[in-house]
Amino acid sequence: MSSESENLTFWDHLDELRSTLIKIISVTLLFGVAAFCFKNLLFEVVLAPTENDFVVYRLLNRLASLTGASAETFSVDLINISLAQQFLIHMKTALYAGLLCASPYILYALMQFVSPALYGAEKRYVYSFVGSGYVMFMLGVLLCYFLIFPLTFRFLATYQVAGDVANMISLDSYISTLLGMSLMLGVVFEMPVLCWLFAKLGFLKASFMQNYRKHAVVVILIAAAIITPTSDAITLSLVSVPMWLLYELSVKVVSKVEKNKNR
Repeated sequence: MSSESENLTFWDHLDELRSTLIKIISVTLLFGVAAFCFKNLLFEVVLAPTENDFVVYRLLNRLASLTGASAETFSVDLINISLAQQFLIHMKTALYAGLLCASPYILYALMQFVSPALYGAEKRYVYSFVGSGYVMFMLGVLLCYFLIFPLTFRFLATYQVAGDVANMISLDSYISTLLGMSLMLGVVFEMPVLCWLFAKLGFLKASFMQNYRKHAVVVILIAAAIITPTSDAITLSLVSVPMWLLYELSVKVVSKVEKNKNR
Protein backbone atom coordinates (compact mmCIF):
# COMPACT_ATOMS: atom_id res chain seq x y z
CA MET A 1 0.00 0.00 0.00
CA SER A 2 1.45 3.37 -1.01
CA SER A 3 2.05 6.10 1.56
CA GLU A 4 0.13 8.52 -0.64
CA SER A 5 -2.95 6.33 -0.38
CA GLU A 6 -2.57 6.08 3.39
CA ASN A 7 -2.52 9.89 3.73
CA LEU A 8 -5.82 10.32 1.92
CA THR A 9 -8.90 10.94 4.06
CA PHE A 10 -12.29 9.26 3.66
CA TRP A 11 -13.58 12.28 1.74
CA ASP A 12 -10.54 12.21 -0.57
CA HIS A 13 -11.29 8.57 -1.39
CA LEU A 14 -14.93 9.48 -1.93
CA ASP A 15 -13.91 12.25 -4.36
CA GLU A 16 -11.70 9.81 -6.26
CA LEU A 17 -14.53 7.29 -6.44
CA ARG A 18 -16.90 9.98 -7.72
CA SER A 19 -14.37 11.04 -10.34
CA THR A 20 -13.89 7.40 -11.42
CA LEU A 21 -17.64 6.81 -11.70
CA ILE A 22 -18.11 10.02 -13.71
CA LYS A 23 -15.41 8.90 -16.15
CA ILE A 24 -16.96 5.44 -16.44
CA ILE A 25 -20.44 6.83 -17.08
CA SER A 26 -19.10 9.36 -19.58
CA VAL A 27 -17.16 6.76 -21.58
CA THR A 28 -20.13 4.36 -21.54
CA LEU A 29 -22.51 7.07 -22.74
CA LEU A 30 -20.00 8.08 -25.43
CA PHE A 31 -19.88 4.55 -26.80
CA GLY A 32 -23.66 4.29 -26.41
CA VAL A 33 -24.22 7.47 -28.45
CA ALA A 34 -21.81 6.18 -31.11
CA ALA A 35 -23.71 2.87 -31.25
CA PHE A 36 -27.00 4.79 -31.45
CA CYS A 37 -25.72 6.86 -34.38
CA PHE A 38 -24.50 3.82 -36.29
CA LYS A 39 -27.93 2.22 -36.19
CA ASN A 40 -27.60 0.26 -39.43
CA LEU A 41 -24.32 -1.36 -38.43
CA LEU A 42 -25.55 -2.07 -34.91
CA PHE A 43 -28.72 -3.85 -35.97
CA GLU A 44 -26.98 -5.57 -38.85
CA VAL A 45 -24.99 -7.38 -36.17
CA VAL A 46 -27.88 -7.81 -33.73
CA LEU A 47 -30.34 -9.12 -36.33
CA ALA A 48 -27.84 -11.30 -38.22
CA PRO A 49 -29.19 -14.58 -36.70
CA THR A 50 -32.54 -13.92 -38.41
CA GLU A 51 -31.01 -14.38 -41.89
CA ASN A 52 -30.01 -17.54 -43.71
CA ASP A 53 -26.46 -16.31 -44.44
CA PHE A 54 -25.47 -16.17 -40.76
CA VAL A 55 -22.21 -18.05 -40.20
CA VAL A 56 -23.73 -20.88 -38.13
CA TYR A 57 -26.49 -21.48 -40.67
CA ARG A 58 -23.97 -21.54 -43.51
CA LEU A 59 -21.98 -24.20 -41.68
CA LEU A 60 -25.13 -26.24 -41.11
CA ASN A 61 -26.03 -25.96 -44.79
CA ARG A 62 -22.54 -27.14 -45.77
CA LEU A 63 -22.80 -30.11 -43.43
CA ALA A 64 -26.22 -30.92 -44.88
CA SER A 65 -24.85 -30.81 -48.43
CA LEU A 66 -21.96 -33.11 -47.48
CA THR A 67 -24.38 -35.69 -46.09
CA GLY A 68 -26.59 -35.43 -49.17
CA ALA A 69 -29.47 -33.74 -47.35
CA SER A 70 -31.14 -30.67 -48.79
CA ALA A 71 -30.20 -27.37 -47.17
CA GLU A 72 -33.18 -25.47 -45.80
CA THR A 73 -33.51 -21.75 -46.32
CA PHE A 74 -34.21 -19.70 -43.24
CA SER A 75 -35.39 -16.14 -42.78
CA VAL A 76 -37.61 -14.50 -40.18
CA ASP A 77 -39.29 -11.12 -40.43
CA LEU A 78 -39.67 -9.55 -37.00
CA ILE A 79 -42.69 -7.39 -36.23
CA ASN A 80 -43.26 -4.37 -34.02
CA ILE A 81 -46.51 -4.20 -32.05
CA SER A 82 -46.07 -0.96 -30.13
CA LEU A 83 -45.87 2.64 -31.36
CA ALA A 84 -42.67 3.72 -29.57
CA GLN A 85 -41.17 0.24 -29.17
CA GLN A 86 -38.66 0.47 -32.01
CA PHE A 87 -37.17 3.71 -30.71
CA LEU A 88 -36.97 2.38 -27.14
CA ILE A 89 -35.36 -0.85 -28.34
CA HIS A 90 -32.88 1.20 -30.37
CA MET A 91 -31.90 3.13 -27.23
CA LYS A 92 -31.69 0.01 -25.05
CA THR A 93 -29.61 -1.93 -27.56
CA ALA A 94 -27.26 1.03 -28.10
CA LEU A 95 -26.77 1.34 -24.33
CA TYR A 96 -25.95 -2.35 -24.01
CA ALA A 97 -23.52 -2.08 -26.92
CA GLY A 98 -21.92 0.98 -25.35
CA LEU A 99 -21.53 -0.82 -22.04
CA LEU A 100 -19.97 -3.82 -23.76
CA CYS A 101 -17.53 -1.68 -25.76
CA ALA A 102 -16.62 0.41 -22.70
CA SER A 103 -16.13 -2.61 -20.43
CA PRO A 104 -12.31 -2.77 -20.89
CA TYR A 105 -12.02 0.87 -19.82
CA ILE A 106 -14.45 0.29 -16.93
CA LEU A 107 -12.26 -2.51 -15.58
CA TYR A 108 -9.14 -0.40 -16.08
CA ALA A 109 -10.64 2.57 -14.24
CA LEU A 110 -11.81 0.43 -11.33
CA MET A 111 -8.43 -1.24 -11.06
CA GLN A 112 -6.70 2.15 -11.05
CA PHE A 113 -8.96 3.17 -8.17
CA VAL A 114 -8.34 0.12 -5.96
CA SER A 115 -4.70 -0.66 -6.86
CA PRO A 116 -3.09 1.94 -4.49
CA ALA A 117 -4.66 0.06 -1.55
CA LEU A 118 -3.19 -3.30 -2.60
CA TYR A 119 0.19 -4.91 -1.96
CA GLY A 120 2.23 -6.44 -4.76
CA ALA A 121 1.02 -10.02 -4.26
CA GLU A 122 -2.58 -8.84 -3.88
CA LYS A 123 -2.33 -6.86 -7.11
CA ARG A 124 -1.23 -9.94 -9.03
CA TYR A 125 -4.15 -11.97 -7.72
CA VAL A 126 -6.66 -9.20 -8.40
CA TYR A 127 -5.33 -8.57 -11.92
CA SER A 128 -5.44 -12.30 -12.68
CA PHE A 129 -8.96 -12.63 -11.30
CA VAL A 130 -10.37 -9.57 -13.10
CA GLY A 131 -8.58 -10.29 -16.38
CA SER A 132 -9.60 -13.95 -16.44
CA GLY A 133 -13.14 -13.06 -15.42
CA TYR A 134 -13.45 -10.58 -18.27
CA VAL A 135 -12.11 -13.04 -20.85
CA MET A 136 -14.47 -15.78 -19.66
CA PHE A 137 -17.45 -13.41 -19.66
CA MET A 138 -16.73 -12.39 -23.26
CA LEU A 139 -16.33 -16.03 -24.27
CA GLY A 140 -19.77 -16.74 -22.82
CA VAL A 141 -21.31 -13.81 -24.72
CA LEU A 142 -19.64 -14.87 -27.99
CA LEU A 143 -20.71 -18.51 -27.57
CA CYS A 144 -24.28 -17.35 -27.00
CA TYR A 145 -24.28 -15.05 -30.03
CA PHE A 146 -22.58 -17.41 -32.49
CA LEU A 147 -23.99 -20.77 -31.42
CA ILE A 148 -26.54 -21.11 -28.63
CA PHE A 149 -28.90 -18.25 -29.47
CA PRO A 150 -28.93 -18.79 -33.29
CA LEU A 151 -29.71 -22.51 -32.96
CA THR A 152 -32.33 -21.81 -30.31
CA PHE A 153 -33.89 -19.04 -32.36
CA ARG A 154 -33.92 -21.06 -35.59
CA PHE A 155 -35.57 -24.04 -33.90
CA LEU A 156 -38.24 -22.01 -32.12
CA ALA A 157 -38.89 -19.60 -35.00
CA THR A 158 -39.57 -22.44 -37.44
CA TYR A 159 -41.43 -24.74 -35.05
CA GLN A 160 -45.16 -25.01 -35.76
CA VAL A 161 -47.87 -27.11 -34.15
CA ALA A 162 -49.81 -26.92 -37.44
CA GLY A 163 -49.09 -25.64 -40.92
CA ASP A 164 -51.75 -22.94 -40.77
CA VAL A 165 -50.40 -21.43 -37.50
CA ALA A 166 -47.78 -18.87 -38.46
CA ASN A 167 -45.08 -17.57 -36.12
CA MET A 168 -45.10 -13.80 -35.61
CA ILE A 169 -42.09 -12.88 -33.48
CA SER A 170 -41.90 -9.38 -32.04
CA LEU A 171 -38.72 -7.33 -32.11
CA ASP A 172 -38.94 -6.79 -28.36
CA SER A 173 -39.08 -10.54 -27.70
CA TYR A 174 -36.09 -11.15 -29.95
CA ILE A 175 -33.89 -8.42 -28.42
CA SER A 176 -34.84 -9.28 -24.84
CA THR A 177 -34.07 -12.96 -25.39
CA LEU A 178 -30.73 -12.25 -27.09
CA LEU A 179 -29.54 -9.78 -24.45
CA GLY A 180 -30.83 -11.87 -21.55
CA MET A 181 -29.24 -15.11 -22.75
CA SER A 182 -25.94 -13.34 -23.55
CA LEU A 183 -25.78 -11.83 -20.07
CA MET A 184 -26.63 -15.10 -18.34
CA LEU A 185 -24.12 -17.13 -20.38
CA GLY A 186 -21.46 -14.53 -19.64
CA VAL A 187 -22.13 -14.90 -15.92
CA VAL A 188 -22.16 -18.72 -16.15
CA PHE A 189 -18.73 -18.68 -17.80
CA GLU A 190 -17.34 -17.08 -14.63
CA MET A 191 -17.59 -20.50 -12.94
CA PRO A 192 -13.92 -21.57 -13.41
CA VAL A 193 -12.68 -18.14 -12.30
CA LEU A 194 -14.81 -18.15 -9.14
CA CYS A 195 -13.76 -21.72 -8.36
CA TRP A 196 -10.12 -20.67 -8.75
CA LEU A 197 -10.67 -17.83 -6.29
CA PHE A 198 -12.47 -20.05 -3.76
CA ALA A 199 -9.70 -22.64 -4.05
CA LYS A 200 -7.07 -19.96 -3.46
CA LEU A 201 -8.95 -18.87 -0.33
CA GLY A 202 -9.27 -22.48 0.83
CA PHE A 203 -13.07 -22.57 0.61
CA LEU A 204 -13.29 -25.20 -2.14
CA LYS A 205 -11.68 -28.61 -2.63
CA ALA A 206 -11.47 -30.73 -5.77
CA SER A 207 -12.54 -33.80 -3.79
CA PHE A 208 -15.76 -32.03 -2.79
CA MET A 209 -16.57 -31.16 -6.42
CA GLN A 210 -15.83 -34.73 -7.54
CA ASN A 211 -17.94 -36.32 -4.78
CA TYR A 212 -20.91 -34.09 -5.55
CA ARG A 213 -20.64 -34.28 -9.35
CA LYS A 214 -24.07 -35.93 -9.70
CA HIS A 215 -25.66 -33.24 -7.57
CA ALA A 216 -23.91 -30.61 -9.69
CA VAL A 217 -25.45 -32.07 -12.85
CA VAL A 218 -28.93 -31.66 -11.34
CA VAL A 219 -28.14 -28.07 -10.34
CA ILE A 220 -26.80 -27.39 -13.84
CA LEU A 221 -30.02 -28.68 -15.44
CA ILE A 222 -32.10 -26.50 -13.11
CA ALA A 223 -29.93 -23.46 -13.83
CA ALA A 224 -30.10 -24.12 -17.59
CA ALA A 225 -33.89 -24.32 -17.37
CA ILE A 226 -33.93 -20.93 -15.60
CA ILE A 227 -31.54 -19.33 -18.11
CA THR A 228 -33.34 -20.53 -21.22
CA PRO A 229 -36.50 -18.65 -22.16
CA THR A 230 -38.24 -21.86 -23.22
CA SER A 231 -38.55 -25.37 -21.85
CA ASP A 232 -37.70 -27.36 -24.99
CA ALA A 233 -35.03 -30.07 -24.80
CA ILE A 234 -32.94 -28.59 -27.65
CA THR A 235 -32.39 -25.26 -25.93
CA LEU A 236 -31.88 -26.93 -22.56
CA SER A 237 -29.14 -29.14 -24.02
CA LEU A 238 -27.41 -26.26 -25.77
CA VAL A 239 -27.06 -24.43 -22.45
CA SER A 240 -26.52 -27.32 -20.03
CA VAL A 241 -23.72 -29.04 -21.99
CA PRO A 242 -21.38 -25.99 -21.91
CA MET A 243 -22.19 -25.55 -18.21
CA TRP A 244 -21.25 -29.16 -17.52
CA LEU A 245 -17.98 -28.72 -19.44
CA LEU A 246 -17.28 -25.59 -17.39
CA TYR A 247 -17.85 -27.58 -14.21
CA GLU A 248 -15.37 -30.24 -15.30
CA LEU A 249 -12.89 -27.49 -16.18
CA SER A 250 -13.43 -25.96 -12.75
CA VAL A 251 -12.58 -29.30 -11.12
CA LYS A 252 -9.26 -29.36 -12.97
CA VAL A 253 -8.57 -25.73 -12.07
CA VAL A 254 -9.18 -26.42 -8.37
CA SER A 255 -7.00 -29.55 -8.52
CA LYS A 256 -4.16 -27.54 -10.04
CA VAL A 257 -4.45 -24.87 -7.33
CA GLU A 258 -4.24 -27.56 -4.65
CA LYS A 259 -1.16 -29.12 -6.25
CA ASN A 260 0.58 -25.74 -6.39
CA LYS A 261 -0.20 -25.18 -2.69
CA ASN A 262 1.28 -28.56 -1.72
CA ARG A 263 4.58 -27.92 -3.47
